[in-house]
Amino acid sequence: MYKADLIDGASRFRSTDGDPARSLQSCPSLVLNADYTPLSYYPLSLWPWQTAIKAIFLDRVDVIETYDREVHSPNLDMKIPSVIALRQYVRPSEFPAFTRFNLFLRDRFSCQFCGNMQHLTFDHVIPRRLGGKTTWENIATACAPCNMKKGGRTPRQAGMHLYAEPIRPTHWQLQQHGKQFPPNYLHETWRDWLYWDIELEA
Repeated sequence: MYKADLIDGASRFRSTDGDPARSLQSCPSLVLNADYTPLSYYPLSLWPWQTAIKAIFLDRVDVIETYDREVHSPNLDMKIPSVIALRQYVRPSEFPAFTRFNLFLRDRFSCQFCGNMQHLTFDHVIPRRLGGKTTWENIATACAPCNMKKGGRTPRQAGMHLYAEPIRPTHWQLQQHGKQFPPNYLHETWRDWLYWDIELEA
């Protein structure tokens, strides 16, 4: 069978009843880089099972771990991969994009004035009316009450103190912060490949 036919067949796989407690939608694959570290921690690098299986047929990944759940095609029975590793290393960019999500991740999803983790927005440390720009170095995560309290003033003028001066983070720094926020769903086969900030048992 040609590889194109295998790929097409994979997209039409039907599920079995071998694991009725786990739907196919609950079988994502953890994606590791070629050095066996996750492509991303937050959000965690996950592929749907269909994408993972197609990548296997394209020889783009190696299967590291599998679920007990299987899928079938007329010519193939295959366990669904739970952990896969890219064969070609993907070099992350040194600096992440300047987005609201990455800003919140840099500041650990907490207000930089009071520590609140609810109703988050962002604040210009030096207000725009005073020449402040919308850059990594002048934007801090703030909850709505602190943002309103500070208004169009500097923190010093408002009598407020920043927990940390805003910086332009590196990709590595954001990944380290991401380890502190593990997702709600972690499959047991992922444990050896994720290094959250917890002490390991002796």
